Amino acid sequence: MSLFAWCSRRAGGLAMLMTMALSYWVISKEAAASRYEYKYAQQDSLSHPSTVPLSAEGGGIWTIIFAYYCLLIHMLVFAFPIRSCWAMVDITQSLGKALKSKSLRGIKLSHRRRGSSTSLSSSETLTSSKEDSLPSSTTSSEAGDTEPEFYTDGDNGDAEHDRIVHAIIIPNYKEEVDSLRETLDVLASHPTARYSYDIYLAMEQREHNVELKAMNLIQEFVKKFRSIDFTLHPSDIPGESPGKGSNVAWAARKLSEKYSMAVRKDVIVTGIDADSHLSSNYFAQLTDMHLSYPETAHTTLYAAPILFDRNAHDVPAIVRVADILWASAGLSGLYRGSTIAPPTSVYSLPLKLVDRVGGWDCDPEAIGEDLHMYLKCFFALNGNLTVRTIMSAVSQSNVKGNGGEGFQGLYNDMNARYKQALRHMWGGLDSGYAIRKFAELWQERKHTSRAFRPLHIALNNPSDSFITQTQLDMNPEHTMESGIFSDVTTDTLKEPDWARIVYLFHRLFEAHFLPLQTTILVIASTLYVWVTDGGSDPHQLAWIFSICNFLRTGGFMVVALLLFLYERFHKIGAAAREREMHEAGLAKGMCFSRRQAKKNFIDYVMVPLVAPLYGAIPTAQAQIMHFFTVDLVYTVSKKVTRQRAKSLIADMA
Repeated sequence: MSLFAWCSRRAGGLAMLMTMALSYWVISKEAAASRYEYKYAQQDSLSHPSTVPLSAEGGGIWTIIFAYYCLLIHMLVFAFPIRSCWAMVDITQSLGKALKSKSLRGIKLSHRRRGSSTSLSSSETLTSSKEDSLPSSTTSSEAGDTEPEFYTDGDNGDAEHDRIVHAIIIPNYKEEVDSLRETLDVLASHPTARYSYDIYLAMEQREHNVELKAMNLIQEFVKKFRSIDFTLHPSDIPGESPGKGSNVAWAARKLSEKYSMAVRKDVIVTGIDADSHLSSNYFAQLTDMHLSYPETAHTTLYAAPILFDRNAHDVPAIVRVADILWASAGLSGLYRGSTIAPPTSVYSLPLKLVDRVGGWDCDPEAIGEDLHMYLKCFFALNGNLTVRTIMSAVSQSNVKGNGGEGFQGLYNDMNARYKQALRHMWGGLDSGYAIRKFAELWQERKHTSRAFRPLHIALNNPSDSFITQTQLDMNPEHTMESGIFSDVTTDTLKEPDWARIVYLFHRLFEAHFLPLQTTILVIASTLYVWVTDGGSDPHQLAWIFSICNFLRTGGFMVVALLLFLYERFHKIGAAAREREMHEAGLAKGMCFSRRQAKKNFIDYVMVPLVAPLYGAIPTAQAQIMHFFTVDLVYTVSKKVTRQRAKSLIADMA
């Protein structure tokens, strides 16, 4: 491994050490100088006093660097919640508009005249060869470039929507059957499920009796989807790290075999968590956006805001606030006009884009598969990845511990949330991945074309996946007729979008560096002001630390405003899900968490504790551990299920 690769993987840890070293050097030197005061050079009585050169006293130039870096970090800390507040307001308004859209209601409630909606199901896993796979057939369509708030109506619009296939991957490992059943029930309640949803239960081979578990679910839901199948991810593939990313990667490789070249352009892959509840509006908007923007349809990644509205009332306030702030950070890039919008947990992308980038990565650096896949697509397109926000909140569950009463229960829930935070912060490896991909982009910045093959062919036959332009140009009619390169897609790459690349690294810095850098510099700047208090301030830097103090205080106030704005976002999203579940007849026994600002005042008090406990500390632990290993044991978080809700209701009755 090269030195560059080694350093990139540990960029966060190296930044932590350098910031701590800079802070220690400056504070120690300034403390020593303040004890003896600054020595003044000899001067004429008529001249103004002059100091010894800065480098000769105190921290010198390093003090200036330290001060201005403190200012920069505090400005970023202040700006981030402001952008989150703007995104929260914008998304909340857009959610309200989407729910009132007559066209979306028409899509949900319209009578489909499709001749048949036979569900295709397999009695065995998708581990067979390509010849044994089940082909699908459909045709492509195009729609005009319209605003996302307005959707097509009429017979032609219905026909276009019918052509889109949604391949939905549900990765799971040791998930409770009731949790999976509830997720499938929600998907099956959608009006378009029977003719456009292909469900793939992405299972792990190492789970005991997993095939029986999968077959029971398939038998139960076989007639409710266009198709439902399951894949078994082997546990002994060299170089792979167990987790959601490797599970999704295997499922995508297997589902790719089902779709012919004529079909794949209208297949959209959606990855969800095992406990995610998606509204029918999600797929309605996804279909409309895919059809409304044909020029960018195959280079677009779709993301949606997430909402913890299932068991938020049943977890400690500190856990609840940690999830709220994490969800808010995720939606901070989803506002209208944003060009950098990494997804959180749930996202969709066309199968042709999956082909282009070679699917999901499976190595330890891909533990945060949502951000990692976003980065992979971003750099594969030279930063020209189109991002669109689906204005339909995705319902999620807060993490729960192993139960217990009183303090023990509180500790278990907080500990479970900390493990999840550590897993999130372990994803800081993606910053190193982005640095290396940027280096590759710079080296290949003049490359204007790219050829790629379907995912399953590229992975099953690596030696045949790379096609040179010379091979494609050599007697193209003969090669196309003979079928040698009939499955090859060629495309022209746009010039790198340098502005987007800069914005991307700013967002990565916010996610993976800012929590710990802020904590270090808040402590360091406080110590600096203390050791220099009453001094002559020869560097003229006192104003910087006064501004930092203002920005720090203002930042906490803006976060409080963010929680206040979240109240309406939660109310709209939770009410929409509850209404849809009642209409589908699934509300009985299902968990719904409602918020009232007056009752949740304790949430506002938790903000100062959440930042270090679930931000800075797990970030520091992850960055320190990266010096020794990039492997993290992936554990499944406990989820709330409908059966627990029934038991809870029974106990309360």
